[in-house]
Amino acid sequence: MAPLDSDPVFGFDPYGFAATHLSATARATLERLQATLERDVAPLLDDAWETATMPAAILDALIPLDLMRPDGMDAAEADSSMFTGFRNFVLARTDTSVATLYNAQSGLFRTTVRLGGSPEQVAELDPRIAAFDLKGTFALTEPEHGSDVAGGMATTARRDGGDWIIDGAKRWIGGAVTADVLAVFARDTDDGQVKVFLVPTSAPGVGLQTIGGKIALRPMQNSHITLADVRVPESARLQGVDTWRDVSRILRNMRSDVGWIATGLQAGVLDATLRYVRERQQFGRPVGGFQLVQEKLARMLGNLTASLGMVVQLSMRQDGRTAQLDDPSPEPLFADENSALAKMWTSLRARETVGLGREVLGGNGILLEHGAARFFADAEAVYSYEGTHEINSLIVGRALTGTSAFV
Repeated sequence: MAPLDSDPVFGFDPYGFAATHLSATARATLERLQATLERDVAPLLDDAWETATMPAAILDALIPLDLMRPDGMDAAEADSSMFTGFRNFVLARTDTSVATLYNAQSGLFRTTVRLGGSPEQVAELDPRIAAFDLKGTFALTEPEHGSDVAGGMATTARRDGGDWIIDGAKRWIGGAVTADVLAVFARDTDDGQVKVFLVPTSAPGVGLQTIGGKIALRPMQNSHITLADVRVPESARLQGVDTWRDVSRILRNMRSDVGWIATGLQAGVLDATLRYVRERQQFGRPVGGFQLVQEKLARMLGNLTASLGMVVQLSMRQDGRTAQLDDPSPEPLFADENSALAKMWTSLRARETVGLGREVLGGNGILLEHGAARFFADAEAVYSYEGTHEINSLIVGRALTGTSAFV
């Protein structure tokens, strides 16, 4: 019987989701990605964690793969939630910071421009974003406003002739230090509505400070950003964002990305745990031969497989590939509660999965050299970013009951 982790790209996919939902070209693209991660990225990760730095060599290795518009792949599949989801899975299986870094460009920033820009802005900017010719990131969260940023956003934008003046601060902004522009969300002082501006990091009045002291996603550089009388032209405003409803449309896609990352990191910790139990000897035999250890491994695989099934189905809905039988006018396939449920549930399962892996490794589970420790710590960050467990639960609860519990 072949081991369940025999797939070189996905490792653990006992129900064959990847084979069912990806073309041969897509799988070949992800095989090249996995080979690059193993050869060029994985050897850098322990030192990157220890020094809390993101080596430039990591993006240098990934950009030439052209993962946002792979050669020979159908454009519709390349842009699909299914392919981008499995891409996040493969990246996160190697490292959560690497997945977060790449997704800051390919997911957060690109989605903001694609869904928030005018057709002319998208036509001009999207090819540059896909090629990393224009690097950007998503600047929504503020020092005093995370979960309540919809109503409490303090960053403001006021019209001054043909320009806008932006004042405020943003926090936890990943990838800002290497970005050319920040997609800054600010409240229009005139109408009170949220708008988005592409602000150059080099603009006068923009200050970036790297946040230190993190216990998770240590290689990922998160910034505290200040904006003082920052002037940008009207052409820098994304023309398709005029209200919080428009922002919610963007966030809906981002939560599904995080669901895939939460699933991929479970594959990564299961990789590390299996390597350990096959090599580690206790009481004269491999640790993997003990019943209690095998029970924990089975639970880890169960969490991973259930998470994978959920995000695959979510991506099918997002891509409009789920048939609505006998319903000539179905409800939208992809709603806020769909992505919120997936993000909430997969990140919760990820917490349990990494805990089981660390437990199996015993004291060695807190050492970088054995591979599980990074995933154990990073699951805490994934559990919180792009919507805490509680906020996503309230989105789901509102859909279940028809009553909003938000204050």
